[in-house]
Amino acid sequence: MVPEKTVVATIGRDAYATRLETPSHIVMADEPVKDGGKDIGPQPFDFLRMSLASCTAITLRMYADRKGWGVEQIQVTISTEQVGGKTIFHRVLEISGSIDEHQRKRLLQIANACPIHKVLTNPIEVQTLIT
Repeated sequence: MVPEKTVVATIGRDAYATRLETPSHIVMADEPVKDGGKDIGPQPFDFLRMSLASCTAITLRMYADRKGWGVEQIQVTISTEQVGGKTIFHRVLEISGSIDEHQRKRLLQIANACPIHKVLTNPIEVQTLIT
């Protein structure tokens, strides 16, 4: 069993299929055929974009529901680009339903407060140990 707040990635000799296991889910990551993989799952960077998109959508849904706002659907599109040594995440929010301009502005503020946004916009440290 995988401990809480832990992900285990396992790759064998089958390039580049990688099994990703959380405490309650198993998904696959891979590379496209053009890069030597079999494209049986998203690329690692896709998971990073999906993380920001899903966290944003969930955070906005929680907030809108708590406020009782008439938000019908939230769609979050994330794309990235490299500029020099910097990665830029472009996030587009499409919110449908009956909300006014004040509510739209507040939802933008809330999007910027989602936990993954906070992680990506603050210093990150990766500590690695080989056993």
